[in-house]
Amino acid sequence: MFELIKVQAALNQFSLDGWLFYDFRGNNLLARRILDISEETMNTRRFFYYVPRSGQPVKLVHRIESETLDHLPGEKIVYLKWQELEAGIETMLRDSESIAMEYSPRNANPYISRVDAGTLELARESVEDIVPSGDLVQLFEAVWDAEQWDFHQKAGVETDKAFEIAWSFIATQIREQGSVEEAAVSDEIMNHFNETGLTTYHPPIVARAAHSGDPHYETGTGSDTAIREGDFVLIDLWAKLDVPRGVYSDMTRVGFAGQNVPESFAKIFQIVAEARDAAITLVEQAFQSGTSLQGWEVDQACRDVIDQAGYGSYFVHRTGHSIGQETHGNGANMDNLETHEERLVLPQTCFSIEPGIYLPEFGVRSEVNVFVDEQNQVHVTAGKRQTEILPILKEY
Repeated sequence: MFELIKVQAALNQFSLDGWLFYDFRGNNLLARRILDISEETMNTRRFFYYVPRSGQPVKLVHRIESETLDHLPGEKIVYLKWQELEAGIETMLRDSESIAMEYSPRNANPYISRVDAGTLELARESVEDIVPSGDLVQLFEAVWDAEQWDFHQKAGVETDKAFEIAWSFIATQIREQGSVEEAAVSDEIMNHFNETGLTTYHPPIVARAAHSGDPHYETGTGSDTAIREGDFVLIDLWAKLDVPRGVYSDMTRVGFAGQNVPESFAKIFQIVAEARDAAITLVEQAFQSGTSLQGWEVDQACRDVIDQAGYGSYFVHRTGHSIGQETHGNGANMDNLETHEERLVLPQTCFSIEPGIYLPEFGVRSEVNVFVDEQNQVHVTAGKRQTEILPILKEY
């Protein structure tokens, strides 16, 4: 449900005159979600909705779809001709100087860049400054309420158990059959999800040996997919409660199908774990001190550790992503590699921290979820951080 009071409070928080929402044929999913427009609703004409910092919003809709924004408060301007559209935008923005839109300068952050350049040019004829709405969007797309925090913790209990089930299954199958297929381990995890009321958009990654060196490996597609004694194994899994507004738990852990983990594996894991912990420490320190923190800074704290260890070229993805009702949510990412993420890390948001080193022979990733609560307390969720590679045949 659209909440005008909440939107205007956000505009006051970020000292903006207003927020101009725009959509054409569903190209601005973020605006449609915040305005509570169903994904099934198909609009064939442009609409604008302007929310000022104070006072009533203004709607600009086409005559043949004049009811599009009727569920929202505010005055309605109906246009037919393109000249009327342009005049309507000028009227909406007449008393504003600085507004937000779903735009990113130089497309530096494509996750929030949903408004085309021509529409920005049109709006700029009426205002002095248009700023990215990324932090505003977070307040509506990435902030969790108490119920969702509870959903995440419950999902985390079961995703944590999924690792136990997977490691035990691998150990049993190796002892009884000599090997086990990656896909069979993935199926065991999916069975657990189904039995415990969890859902996911895609099965987990189970990757042996060199397959683990591919961050987006598709389980079961390698040239040799049987896990045997002596193999390194990476498992990346994600799931959420199968309930409305459920949010994901997303974790990665690694194991070795043997009694004792070789030093070559343990050395790389310790570097990855140190990088993970450096990122978590930065988040904790920032929220303890009340210092603002941008996503790129978290990535850099993590990346510096791996760079200094001499493995920077093998860390080939961002440190983390926003987590929400989608595994990759619409909040700030922990990224100074693929993008320079300037969105703030906000209270009541969740994100992954998942550094990795991907070598030709094997790859190590350690992924945890971090949630910052309303009191600025930082929680590493869903079980303890992995501190060493699990010796599967020793523990199970």
